[in-house]
Amino acid sequence: MILPVYVFGQPVLRKVAEDITKEYTDLDKLLNDMHDTMYRAEGIGLAAPQIGLPIRLFIIDADPLKEDFPELEGFKKVFINARIVELSGKDVAYTEGCLSLPTIREEVKRPSKVRIKYMDANFVEHDEIYEGFGARIIQHEYDHIDGKLFVDHLNPLKRRLLKGRLNDVSKGNVDIAYRIKTAK
Repeated sequence: MILPVYVFGQPVLRKVAEDITKEYTDLDKLLNDMHDTMYRAEGIGLAAPQIGLPIRLFIIDADPLKEDFPELEGFKKVFINARIVELSGKDVAYTEGCLSLPTIREEVKRPSKVRIKYMDANFVEHDEIYEGFGARIIQHEYDHIDGKLFVDHLNPLKRRLLKGRLNDVSKGNVDIAYRIKTAK
């Protein structure tokens, strides 16, 4: 089932999400719904807070980017109860967008390497290191489960300049091809 994406202004996007257990109700259905929603919105990642759930869960399918980033071929993962252990490497700037901030794209600097501990959909524990664009995607989605958005990484002047556009997003005044849930 395709769910509405919660956009800027929704309080759930600013909450630090809670861990879940194996017993989380209908987890398989939720993961299928999240994938359907992400694909419908043409995203490469989606975090549970973006569909209104304050839980530590995000999904990534970066395979559509394989032409520009060959290392992302087949990069499709579920991250449950994730914790970033270490950020390293040099900061790299790249333009990011977000399903919860439709029509807004800005350059964000992020470390080029991330070590993350998480559980997969079967609650098998992993401790992995990612570099390059995969590390960026993970950091972007991880921000959502920590109550952050990519605009939080911008300097104060840039954020002030975006205020009007952010207000438009929070009111639903955006032209996009997927359903959204606004704060009002």
